[in-house]
Amino acid sequence: MNKLTIKQLAAEDRPREKMMLKGAEALSDAELLAILIGSGNAEESAVSLMQRVMNACGNDLNRLGKWEVRDFARFKGLGPAKSVTVMAALELGKRRKLREPAERQTVSSSTDIYELFHPLLCDLPTEEFWVLLLNQAGKVIDKVRISRGGIDQTSADVRTILREALLQRATQLVLVHNHPSGNTRPSPDDRRLTENVKRAAQTMNIRLTDHVIVTDGAYFSFNDEGCL
Repeated sequence: MNKLTIKQLAAEDRPREKMMLKGAEALSDAELLAILIGSGNAEESAVSLMQRVMNACGNDLNRLGKWEVRDFARFKGLGPAKSVTVMAALELGKRRKLREPAERQTVSSSTDIYELFHPLLCDLPTEEFWVLLLNQAGKVIDKVRISRGGIDQTSADVRTILREALLQRATQLVLVHNHPSGNTRPSPDDRRLTENVKRAAQTMNIRLTDHVIVTDGAYFSFNDEGCL
């Protein structure tokens, strides 16, 4: 029996029409992605194709956000143009999440820090080291990338970190970096850097409130673990 194409479906079951009738929230992830690619292939509709794509990534949009053109190319009907369209949409979703509200966000826990940096760091194949600058009330002044590293390490200069804090008149700072390996445990170098920054910051009356190691789905907080 031949499969129905999108045009053969009832109007209320076609992704575009369904979205107009019922709103975007009524559509599955596969249906929303089908709208982006527009058409499937000779054997299946866009919805069916994107259902297979979602199955391949465990129905996890975060995992799909890590895919590159070559990953999409495994599926018939997903050439570079359609693949890039999906990748662009996922990037826009990430940027929307990153957009700060008009009022400065207050950081009061390691979870707040993780939620700020997870969209920035979760998909990276290499380490990056950032500093989060806060005022006396714990409100975010800025997020500054200090360095980019190799596959499993990065370097962060204590003077550079403190310079950023002084220039923006931060009274508190948080160190943040990612572990692409997924291992949240701090390395000996992570511990040494934390202690060095803590001591140097104290001489300038700046408080190091935490050092958070971010992975995709978990984190390690030096403050929560009593390591500060």
